Order: sequence, then C-alpha cells, then structure tokens
Amino acid sequence: MQKVKNKTRILVECAIMIAAATVLSVVIIYEAPLGGSVTLFSMVPILALSFRHGIKWGCASAFVYSVLQLILGIGNVLWVPTARGIVLCVLFDYIIAFTILGFACIFRRLKTNEYMKILLGIILVCLLRYISHVISGAVVWYEITKEGQWNDLVNKFGMWTYSLIYNIQYMGPETVITLIAAPALHAVVNTIQKKKA
Repeated sequence: MQKVKNKTRILVECAIMIAAATVLSVVIIYEAPLGGSVTLFSMVPILALSFRHGIKWGCASAFVYSVLQLILGIGNVLWVPTARGIVLCVLFDYIIAFTILGFACIFRRLKTNEYMKILLGIILVCLLRYISHVISGAVVWYEITKEGQWNDLVNKFGMWTYSLIYNIQYMGPETVITLIAAPALHAVVNTIQKKKA
C-alpha cells in the first residue's frame, strides 16, 4: 500500500512540475528570429524531477514535457516542407532535445559534493540539448532558411557553422539562466536527503 502511495505522490509531483515547466516556457525573455527562445527557468522543474527521482522518472517527465513543447511549437514544424524534414524537426527540436533533460541526475553517483553534481548535470543536459538543436538546424533548417534568404548568416557560413552560431544565441543564455537556479536545486536535493536520512 505504501508503494502505491509513493508512486501516486511522485506522479502528482511530476504532473505539477511538468505544468510549471510548460508555464515557464511561455515566459519568453528573448526569442531568436527563426525559432528558439530564452525562457524564465523553464528547464528547472524537469531537472528537479530528475535530481529527486532519478533518470527513469526524469526522462518520463521530460518526454511528456517534450510532447507539450511540440504542441506549443507546432507552427514552427509546419514551416518544414518535406515529411523527412518534419520527422527530423520533431525528433531533434522537440522529442530528443527536451527528453534529454531527464538525464540531469546522471552524475549522482560521482564522488563529489551535491552542488558539483547538479552543476555538471545542468551543463551536460544543456550541451546535449544544444547539440540536438544544432543537428536540426544543419539538416532541416539550413536549406529552408537559405531558400527564404531570411538572414545573412546562411550566405556567409556553411550549414554546421551557421547552426552552431544560430543555436548558441539562445541556448547560451538559457544555460546561464538554468545555472543560476543551481543553488535552489541544491537546496531542494539537500532537504530531501536530510528527510530520508
């Protein structure tokens, strides 16, 4: 009975944190001209779930969050003219990019202090999310942008350089904002560990 109660409590917590992350994702500080944005701590609730309950719950919650992000960003997907491009966009700009957040706790068995594990986890998932967007930018968005001649970067650089430059303009600040929340995440993890002890 206690096991069922614990699972129910975790499910409710996951639902609340996914909702919080989704609400925070629409609080946009900066929006890049061709998609991608800097938000107000939108990744933090999903990272908190990963740090609290591990990779399984973290990735499951992050996957649900990725689907919600896809629904909110469906207008961007509709710009893609081919079926192959749509599949790649959905995977690399949404499903993979946001499900990766569930791996934030991957360093929790590392022999270092909790704060360092949280910092490393944040840096890792933000880097992986950035790589996912870079792949999408190069293999999906480069040709679309080039054909539309929406910006000068496309004409100056190749697809990978263009995508690296374009995606860092929002993922860089998004990473910094998430790192700012590291002390709060550390406090939450510490409090939980003390209660369990």
